Amino acid sequence: MSLDAEPAAPSRAAGTGTRSRDAGAGRENTGLLVVIPVLVAVVFAAWALWRGNADLDSIEARQLDWTTITTLLWQHVGLTVVSAILVVAVAVPLGIALTRPRSRALAPVAVGIANAGQAAPAIGLIVLLAIWLGFGFGTAVVALTLYAVLPVLRNTITGIEGIDPTLVEAGRGIGMSGAGVLLRVELPLAVPVIMTGVRTALVLLVGTATLATFINAGGLGSLIVTGITLFRYPVLVSGALLVALLALLIDWAGRVLELTVQPKGLRR
Repeated sequence: MSLDAEPAAPSRAAGTGTRSRDAGAGRENTGLLVVIPVLVAVVFAAWALWRGNADLDSIEARQLDWTTITTLLWQHVGLTVVSAILVVAVAVPLGIALTRPRSRALAPVAVGIANAGQAAPAIGLIVLLAIWLGFGFGTAVVALTLYAVLPVLRNTITGIEGIDPTLVEAGRGIGMSGAGVLLRVELPLAVPVIMTGVRTALVLLVGTATLATFINAGGLGSLIVTGITLFRYPVLVSGALLVALLALLIDWAGRVLELTVQPKGLRR
């Protein structure tokens, strides 16, 4: 009897250790979800207080006027959100298609093309597309989508290919169709990896959207360019700070979305 009872202790210890790690990860996620918006709010409030009391000349006051800031901020958010929706709409279905047996051989080619798009200088890609398609919001969205498609495409392929094949076979063994296995087994298990790619793409889009100002697409990059061109450092620093805060907030929104779409059984 004593010999049979001994192995249970390591098993219980391993289970306790796993639960402790999961609880620690859950507390870390909860802490990040609370800390990031509070940090953004505190820094923005400090900047707004400085803005209200700073001694600015006429150019700086005009550039940092609340109406101007609000307009540029919404333009920047619009560029980021529309581009992110298009990135997901293109990269996820393409990644799924490239993991199917008939087209799996094309995956390295597609990832290589996406790599080439991201390896190209962002400003060069935006300007070349503007010369071809014209200046404005639509061209900026196309350029940003091409630039940010790689993380989502690569993570979609990696997430689906990293699933244990026995789980897929088990799904097929109980009579699921190919679409059923994809929707009920593969995609739910790949969601965490896919969402990591989406979050990476979101942060890339926020930063790269500052370059949209060069093709008259608006955004907070206008403050940075004006600050550099006219040597108005309060405008330059304000633009950079607002972009950084927006990137933190967008990343936080990506974390919330990741926890929302993640299957309940995989949540910690």
